[in-house]
Amino acid sequence: MKNESSFDIVSRVDLQEVDNAVNQARKELSTRFDFRGSKSRMDWDRAENKIVLIADDELKLENLRDILKTRVAARKIALKSLDWGKEEKAFDGMVRQEVKLKIGILGEEAKQIVRAVKDTGLKVQASIQGEEVRVTSRSKDDLQSVIQHLKALPFPAPLQFVNYR
Repeated sequence: MKNESSFDIVSRVDLQEVDNAVNQARKELSTRFDFRGSKSRMDWDRAENKIVLIADDELKLENLRDILKTRVAARKIALKSLDWGKEEKAFDGMVRQEVKLKIGILGEEAKQIVRAVKDTGLKVQASIQGEEVRVTSRSKDDLQSVIQHLKALPFPAPLQFVNYR
């Protein structure tokens, strides 16, 4: 076992960067001419890892989404980590949408990653450990090949490769 090398595959989001992105979006919202006199707002619930967008109408909601996407992308947060909920009618004719953050690799996604690792045909082992996947091998070159293979595949969540040893 001492010859074995490994790395972990995780899906994490820097919550401080999300907080900064939402604050910048709020500041932009307060200065934009098309939102003057509007009740539109953006709420960030850090405990539940979700952002709630509330707008006067669907056009303003679309603009809120664009502002949020721009600010999140500027903070180097992958847009894949945002899970856009359905638009809902809210009180007083307003429109509401929840945006949840995808944190961790859960159930089916983890199995999909393990399948993709096994499909490489390399001598590596992949195991699911909570919200992450650990890949081990005797060959560091095989581990590098697995990383390159996984980067080329389109997964629904952003993947990071950590604890390479």
